[in-house]
Amino acid sequence: MTTPADTSGAGMPAGSVPLTSVPQDAPVDRATAAARRVVEALLLTDRANANLERVAEELNGIAEHLEQHAPAVRDRMVDMWGGEGVTRHDPVTGLENAIALPLIVYGLPDGSVRGETTVTIPYQGPPGCVHGGVSALLLDHTLGVANMWAGRDGMTAQLNVRYHRPTPLFEPLQINGRQESVDGRKIRTTGDIRTAEGEVCVSVEGLFVDKKVPRPR
Repeated sequence: MTTPADTSGAGMPAGSVPLTSVPQDAPVDRATAAARRVVEALLLTDRANANLERVAEELNGIAEHLEQHAPAVRDRMVDMWGGEGVTRHDPVTGLENAIALPLIVYGLPDGSVRGETTVTIPYQGPPGCVHGGVSALLLDHTLGVANMWAGRDGMTAQLNVRYHRPTPLFEPLQINGRQESVDGRKIRTTGDIRTAEGEVCVSVEGLFVDKKVPRPR
């Protein structure tokens, strides 16, 4: 039931630019999508009838095969921030990360950013609703992309998250972000999660600190 990432940008205004990675016709993308499907299927399966012993055996065999080809963790962590592009590995937009939705974020001509996605059962909090911490994760990441699109980014210093109404699972959602102001090293950015009908589920005000700018003496 996992919804594949939409790379068409069909719901975006003309001139929108994808700012995070889009799916490629590559074995790693297909393997990660399959792993994402397994995560969801394990949560939805009828455990009384599914042969979970066989599933565990086969999955352990797959994990052992992958581990045989894994370099040192420290080396791999550095690789992820190199030429491969970090947005292919992060836990929100990472097409090579099985716990990511994934979400594709677009830069819009008006300076804001937007992503559209459908959140499914692995991210459930209350029945039928997105976990509040997952909503905060989506917004923190989207605000970071908004800062990059605006040309000044930094590390998250503070998030003021307000929950207006439950965020539904299995329904299209829109995640928005916009950089509002820059004052020295301080960057202020806002965003929200909305339903397809435009109802605000979660809103956020973020403070980011640009560590590249020297502190005033």
